Amino acid sequence: MEDHLPQSVRVERRPVTESESRRANGPDWDRYADEYQATHGAFLGDAGFVWGPEGHTEDELRVLGDVAGLDVLEVGSGAGQCSRWVRTHGGRSYGLDLSHRQLQHSLRLDAETGTSVPSVRATATALPFATASFDVVFCSFGALQFVSDIDDAVAEVARVLRPGGRFAFSVTHPTRWMFPDDPGEPGLTATQSYWDRTPYVEVDDASGVVSYVEHHRTLGDWVRLLTAHGLGLTDLVEPEWPEHHDRVWGGWSRLRGRLTPGTAIFVAHAARP
Repeated sequence: MEDHLPQSVRVERRPVTESESRRANGPDWDRYADEYQATHGAFLGDAGFVWGPEGHTEDELRVLGDVAGLDVLEVGSGAGQCSRWVRTHGGRSYGLDLSHRQLQHSLRLDAETGTSVPSVRATATALPFATASFDVVFCSFGALQFVSDIDDAVAEVARVLRPGGRFAFSVTHPTRWMFPDDPGEPGLTATQSYWDRTPYVEVDDASGVVSYVEHHRTLGDWVRLLTAHGLGLTDLVEPEWPEHHDRVWGGWSRLRGRLTPGTAIFVAHAARP
């Protein structure tokens, strides 16, 4: 479901383990990081907070609310653009990503902007932070879609959140998985069952090694995952395609975005004592 598919790669739909997902996606993002930042960096902003390819920002949507004075963790932080936005708005944000190269880009932007985001290389299934460390955990199109053991990842978020803390994340809208990953007319025809959770897998033709994995969950799956770990769903934002937004990003386009949602933003809260 990404926009960097090489010609030497074939696409499959088949089960994969967490270790296989991690071995594929870490190196994939290391290879793709330079192109990703060059292609999308200006759109994202060095200290910007964009929730998805539709271009809606945190300034517009206010999903996190006032972050001033709060401890905030971004899971799947990439080059830290969103966390840097949090810092400029008074929050104490920290980044976490699986990709070494993405974190190098984060250091570059720290130096260029003068706003530093302390970041760590780690996986979403084993957050290297103490219990009840954060007021907010968020993820903007990072980490969660690339994790097989999603129950472990959500459990980790619940563990590091303080009572009453907020968890917000954006993912490809689950209904989008019914359609081909194509921004044109072919992307308007459903070709796969919404309830088929078989992962999307890219395999290197030459070596047979899995090079990229993305996992699909339904809306109901996400609700059950959250509630199973004591996180109550308080909002589900389905951003509409802006009237004058013409950017094409992978399978996201104005043609499709005017008809069907491409992004889902979930907002949940940990229980208070």
